[in-house]
Amino acid sequence: MSNIEDRGYANPEMLVDTEWVAEHLNDSNVRIIESNEDPLLYSSGHIGGAVEVDWTRDLNDPIKRDYLHRDAFEALTSRLGISQETTLVFYGDKNNWWATYAAWVFQLFGHQNVRIMDGGRIKWLKEGRPLSKEVPSYPATTYAGPPRDDSTVRSFRHEVMTHVQRGGKLIDVRSPEEFNGTRLHMEAYPNEGALRGGHIPGARSVPWAKAIDAEDGTFLPADQLRDLYENGADVHPDEDIVVYCRIGERSSHTWFVLKYLLGFTKVKNYDGSWTEWGNLVGAPIEK
Repeated sequence: MSNIEDRGYANPEMLVDTEWVAEHLNDSNVRIIESNEDPLLYSSGHIGGAVEVDWTRDLNDPIKRDYLHRDAFEALTSRLGISQETTLVFYGDKNNWWATYAAWVFQLFGHQNVRIMDGGRIKWLKEGRPLSKEVPSYPATTYAGPPRDDSTVRSFRHEVMTHVQRGGKLIDVRSPEEFNGTRLHMEAYPNEGALRGGHIPGARSVPWAKAIDAEDGTFLPADQLRDLYENGADVHPDEDIVVYCRIGERSSHTWFVLKYLLGFTKVKNYDGSWTEWGNLVGAPIEK
């Protein structure tokens, strides 16, 4: 894949390559963060100096289905030695699927200084770069951020319902089988509770991984991404767009692509997604 700066992205600074990360491992103003689906990967070996953010343990409220609130977020960032000025570089497994999810949650709390390591964990390993089993410890900070902002990049079911009623654009990033209703969950994954299959009316199907180069896990160039979304899904940078999947994790990846790599200004992630919509009384469904 070509250099990040040569791919025509709207915000190329939102990505860093593996070489940049290797050169900044000892930079006190940078915190490398690994976030995976597989909870065993970090302990088996990670980029030297990287801390772990576990999506279930660290990012979610332990009781209700919601994200952590400001006090818990401040405790997390303080424990990891993060200040408001720290540049955060997220990476992980599944072609950075969970890394973009963690970055999206961090932006709910106004931490805009985030980056994604292009290619994620798999590219680092394919290049033969070293891993460490040492869990780093950084001096604690006193992080004081704003309250969680649920209005800018997040969409709730009542907002999605209104969006559907006015014919708004939606992108379903799940597999084609989930989209057409023949499967209620991802292949090789357990059923997570959706009673009905199908998709939200009017949604277009663009599976999230189509934005990735299958060879090395890096993001496709902007011209290919525009063809995928603008031509393939009939969505455009100035439109209100809602993306969704099953719990908002795969769709956070597509949200990142649309917002930062293509410069879409009004895209939101519906994290309730199909586990909510597929069980919602009175919600319309298409197959």
